[in-house]
Amino acid sequence: MQTKTIIIGISGPSGSGKSLLANTIINELGSDQVVVISEDAYYKDRPYLSLEERAKMNYDHPDAFDHDLLCQHLQQLQNGQTVHVPIYDHSQHLRSAHTKNVGQHAIIVIEGILLFTDQKLRDLFDMSIFMDSPLDICLIRRLSRDINERGRTLECVLTQYQDTVRPMYLQFIEPSKRYADIIVPRGGANRIAIDVIQAKMRELLGQNHIKH
Repeated sequence: MQTKTIIIGISGPSGSGKSLLANTIINELGSDQVVVISEDAYYKDRPYLSLEERAKMNYDHPDAFDHDLLCQHLQQLQNGQTVHVPIYDHSQHLRSAHTKNVGQHAIIVIEGILLFTDQKLRDLFDMSIFMDSPLDICLIRRLSRDINERGRTLECVLTQYQDTVRPMYLQFIEPSKRYADIIVPRGGANRIAIDVIQAKMRELLGQNHIKH
């Protein structure tokens, strides 16, 4: 009998090391049965707004995400179906015309800043991990990423951080930490945390192969 797909949520502030943790765990686990999905892929698509208008949106508020579609996709993945995950273009603040096919994996790792603010999402997670990195470290990482990878200016990144990123962290993200099963300090390179999480994932993978 087929067991349901396991879903692991990794949340925490922007730049806290969520992607690093997720990718390190999966690369070292050496399993093609595990896939990472980013909550960023589910930013709402607003092609009817100009680029200037889209750039001014608050992307750190729960309303910026289409969590209903994310929930639907996770439920389909749990049931062994394949879904078309959106591909989001951060430089244009738009979804790409292309999608990514995801399905038939034993473990889905979903990472994003606001995953734990939505009870419907929390109820789908078999394990919830919160990256508890200091905000100054997060800002340094965000500056490097947004300037080098997303074509932003220093002024733009700092303005966004002051206007929305930090206030939304304090209002929504930090309080959602209480829903985590595991809280990881010191970022995505925390070796002890990685080993503990990998051990649990191997255990879940092993249980998934037991026929009932």
